[in-house]
Amino acid sequence: MNDANGVDGANGVDGAIDVNAVNDAPAGTEGYGEAAEQLAVQYESVSFAEVHRELRHLYPTPPAAVLDVGAGTGRDAAALAALGHRVVAAEPTPELRAIGERLHAAAGIRWVADALPGLPRLTAARERYDLVLLTAVWMHLAPSERPPAMDALAALLAPGGRLALTLRHGPVPPGRRMFDLPPEHTVDLAAARGLQLLHRSTRPDLHGRDGVHWTSLVLERPR
Repeated sequence: MNDANGVDGANGVDGAIDVNAVNDAPAGTEGYGEAAEQLAVQYESVSFAEVHRELRHLYPTPPAAVLDVGAGTGRDAAALAALGHRVVAAEPTPELRAIGERLHAAAGIRWVADALPGLPRLTAARERYDLVLLTAVWMHLAPSERPPAMDALAALLAPGGRLALTLRHGPVPPGRRMFDLPPEHTVDLAAARGLQLLHRSTRPDLHGRDGVHWTSLVLERPR
């Protein structure tokens, strides 16, 4: 689940993570299941290279362990897998996850039904990642949900691992649950958990939506 994947956020390699549906749909996924087919067209209309252009130089060289949280239709996950990374795609919306499994069936992505703020299945698996992506997802979390979410994300990073996330600013679409907080709020949450800011930039919305712009952050867990 994401909002145009930063333009707004059981075909596994191994079966270590349960891929059953999330029992209680997170509030931030509201409206995504019903619009999944339409959103899939929107998500796949822009490339991984376009969305991550300013951040790619900060991503690890393959092969690395990568987690895409709120993976949507798996566009970014598939691109990273094609580069040679070992990729887990976490998506709580069943309709989007099913589309992603269909569109990118040959990508070797490991799909999991899991959601912030707790990411309980991923946390229980005790795997660690060199890169965690959170593209157009963070804005769906209420302010009270963000501290436990940052706890979960920080715990999933390997030493030297990096968390790359985009923050949406601007009007909220009808029927969606979003919160626009200043980037400093997220940077401070990360710093309190030992994550260091490596990069911060802003860019316009790739779909040209009125009043919408984005902040990109990359944070690193020290070795």
